[in-house]
Amino acid sequence: MQCSLEMLASHASAVDAVRAGDVQPGDWLIVRTRNSTYALRANQDGTFDASGGWFSRNEQHGVGLRIAGCTMGGSALLTRILAAPGMFLEFGNHVRTTRICEVRLLRVEMAATIH
Repeated sequence: MQCSLEMLASHASAVDAVRAGDVQPGDWLIVRTRNSTYALRANQDGTFDASGGWFSRNEQHGVGLRIAGCTMGGSALLTRILAAPGMFLEFGNHVRTTRICEVRLLRVEMAATIH
């Protein structure tokens, strides 16, 4: 069975995923893949600071990275999905993870300022 890009896009909303709109600055996204674990901290400008996985193995600083989106293993990139089990996360620097096994969004509640 062949899947069209339109079919993939129409089913994307039904995927159990963390989407770009779900994440606020300061939140952490923990992504466990088949081979690695990534810790991604959301920045105010929509980028992420990444550690673990490829970044640790290659002694790279994952600071201010964009998440391009997720793929099902092909070239169709779902740009509004940051991470979803069964998919592959692709960073803006073209690093693609192995298949995602688990995703956790850790919400950081900002403390109220006392005047």
